[in-house]
Amino acid sequence: MIRSMTAYASGERATPWGTLACELRAVNHRFLEIGLRAPDELRLFEPLLRERIAGRVSRGKLDLALRLRPAEGAASLHVDGALLAQLAELARDADARFPGVRTQFVDLLQFPGVLRSAAPEAETLQPEVLALLDEVLDAFIAAREREGAKLVAAMLERVDGIEARAADARGLVPAIRAGQRAKLEARLAELGQAADPGRLEQELVLMLQKLDVDEELDRLDSHVAEIRRVLGRDEPAGRRLDFLLQEFNREANTLGSKSVDARTTNIAVELKVLIDQVREQVQNIE
Repeated sequence: MIRSMTAYASGERATPWGTLACELRAVNHRFLEIGLRAPDELRLFEPLLRERIAGRVSRGKLDLALRLRPAEGAASLHVDGALLAQLAELARDADARFPGVRTQFVDLLQFPGVLRSAAPEAETLQPEVLALLDEVLDAFIAAREREGAKLVAAMLERVDGIEARAADARGLVPAIRAGQRAKLEARLAELGQAADPGRLEQELVLMLQKLDVDEELDRLDSHVAEIRRVLGRDEPAGRRLDFLLQEFNREANTLGSKSVDARTTNIAVELKVLIDQVREQVQNIE
């Protein structure tokens, strides 16, 4: 299914250490770019998080935010009792040897390693983080697919318009050819001289060859069939659609440059407008 590149999803997960929260948002980008905002105890999972996202998302500028809110009333610090006891013994010895020096309890707590954060170990927290990311990715991709369905409907409406305008141009070709033949014969008649029928036919053929748009119209029909096929596939299609639209535009330009009739000139302009409208939608597709 076609997906939009813009989306937002968030989620939370209760853990023994508090509540994990995750937000994932994305905007258009030519390639996949992932930014992470997370505290130190979660940032160490960055390589795994990037790998997880890249396995399911191919394009877009993504902003991933993670945080861990400690449970209410939960202790966020704990004391290394063994180290504190060792420091206390050293303090008592110092007090005995230097009576004028008094060691305060707060001083002992400030010694490196006595007070430590009660953050969970990485190996126990990792499964919780990845499970939450998977849940948010599911919601994120579902949002992209919903928006993608709307984009596809809008594009197909314009593709139908392109097909209809190409059919209109094809229907005008016989009348335009007949009109060019009549113009050539009228100009020769104004000269007051009889023209060699063979030479007249040769000149007419050369002129009509320069104005022939059958090939451009055939290619437009082919591109219409291809864009419908691509829009119906279950895979990222943005880059392929970008290329297809370049081909659409090339045929519309050639049709306009070959036009000798106001009607086909208008059709070429309308085709370019429709193609540009499709291109605007394609910029949002993964």
